Amino acid sequence: MIVSIHQPDYIPYIGYFYKIAQSDIYVFLDDAQFSNDNMHHWNKIKTPQGECRLKIPVEYRFGDSINQVRTKNELKWREKHLKTIEMNYSRAKCFKDVFPQFKEMVMEEYDSLASMNIAINRFICDGFSLKPQFFRTSEMDIYTAKEERVIDICLAVDGTTYLSGNGARAYQVDEHFSNRGVILQYISYHPFEYKQLWKEFIPNLSILDYLFNYGFDWNHIDEALRGS
Repeated sequence: MIVSIHQPDYIPYIGYFYKIAQSDIYVFLDDAQFSNDNMHHWNKIKTPQGECRLKIPVEYRFGDSINQVRTKNELKWREKHLKTIEMNYSRAKCFKDVFPQFKEMVMEEYDSLASMNIAINRFICDGFSLKPQFFRTSEMDIYTAKEERVIDICLAVDGTTYLSGNGARAYQVDEHFSNRGVILQYISYHPFEYKQLWKEFIPNLSILDYLFNYGFDWNHIDEALRGS
């Protein structure tokens, strides 16, 4: 059983979902510490002027986990994000097929930033027919840290292989995993070019950019990555 783990990010890029597609089990690290720098509450879309960052205003205290962070809905950020998205993608081929469903998900009430991101990301997975088993670390009673915690999570869900992001190569040790019966592998993902609105191609935008141009066509992603 292949396991991957990641924080629940806001409308993440294609690579996030490619990792899910390669996994039998996907674990949302929703009790990880919230970071303003990480993409827990922001992402990028494309406009005629280039990249545009959509950032959610949030309420938190230093040290809070993502599932303790509240989105400041009273500031009407949801309406602003949706309006910005509509202004810049209404001409896209699949906009009308995807936007109403996405809007409905965003406008729901959630108890935390993590819950919202998980709901949206699972909605996108459903659209792509990506159906691993999903777990949340906040429901797993695992209190170890760093590499040891990753291994403990894998074992808790009966995983035999951990599919890691490449950024962790600097501190993960193969033997630490194999000594406990888990094979350590790294994801192989490279951005690929697809048709976008507005001038030259920009890689690593929010998955929304792909969805509005191609809809829930996972085969196109799969074929592009196999050929790269």
